[in-house]
Amino acid sequence: MRKMKTLKKNYEFKKVLTKGKFYQGNILTMYIIKNTIQENVIGIGVSKKLGKAVKRNRAKRLIRESYRLLKDDLKKGYSLVFIWNKNVDIESKNYFSVSQDMKNILVRAKVLL
Repeated sequence: MRKMKTLKKNYEFKKVLTKGKFYQGNILTMYIIKNTIQENVIGIGVSKKLGKAVKRNRAKRLIRESYRLLKDDLKKGYSLVFIWNKNVDIESKNYFSVSQDMKNILVRAKVLL
């Protein structure tokens, strides 16, 4: 299984967040910008206001798994940052709701094939 490429540096996140396009869903917010490499790169942000580390890690796992199953159907060459909306409680959400919200956002952004 190949490891997915992720944004790691602060300046990489800042570039996507300041210059990228913004799409809002019920659970997630997505920022997207074209990159120079022909691969998709993902970044995940979860605020400390969501809860303690267990809840934040669960939110990141749900986002990562939803993206993993959709990544083969996406156009290549984008940097994506997914942010969990702080007003949405993690305990009331499951994988299917996160996956559906991510699909809707990606369709609106015209990235999903």
